[in-house]
Amino acid sequence: MKKTGVQILPVKLHRFEKQGEKTGWTYIEIPSAVAEKICPGTKKSFRVKGKMDDYQFRQVATVPMGEGNFIIAFNAAMRKGTGKKEGDTLILQLELETEEMKIAEDLLNSLAMDEDALAQFISLARGHQQYFSNWIESSKTIGTKSDRIAKTLFAMQHKMDYGQMIRHFKALKG
Repeated sequence: MKKTGVQILPVKLHRFEKQGEKTGWTYIEIPSAVAEKICPGTKKSFRVKGKMDDYQFRQVATVPMGEGNFIIAFNAAMRKGTGKKEGDTLILQLELETEEMKIAEDLLNSLAMDEDALAQFISLARGHQQYFSNWIESSKTIGTKSDRIAKTLFAMQHKMDYGQMIRHFKALKG
């Protein structure tokens, strides 16, 4: 994939009403012409970095939506960082992310102690591994981090993806 420079464009925030697993998502649409300039010739997901107004981001996945268009999910951190919501417009600066995503070292060390859990984790797509890693790294205390690592190990032992794990433990509280 050849990096072709920063693409800057005004974008409107949209929201999926009914779109399968994407129902309720707020998102930014990336037109095919822009996607082609960022990552020429690709029809599958790729990662970008850049700015949304003054909010900087890295390692954000694009999702192909057909006919060459892509979307970026506009998550809670982005909403908080920009102060924007569905219907608002922002200035988006995008370029291809070239740095490799890092997985939390504490997570990798814990997985190394359970061969089956490690094998399951490795079988996940890199982006799905990152969901677990980011969740663990966002912990504010050692206790929370340890709890999240334990839950991740449980999820790997029971062949759960990130969403299944979150729903499982939420139901237990419940």
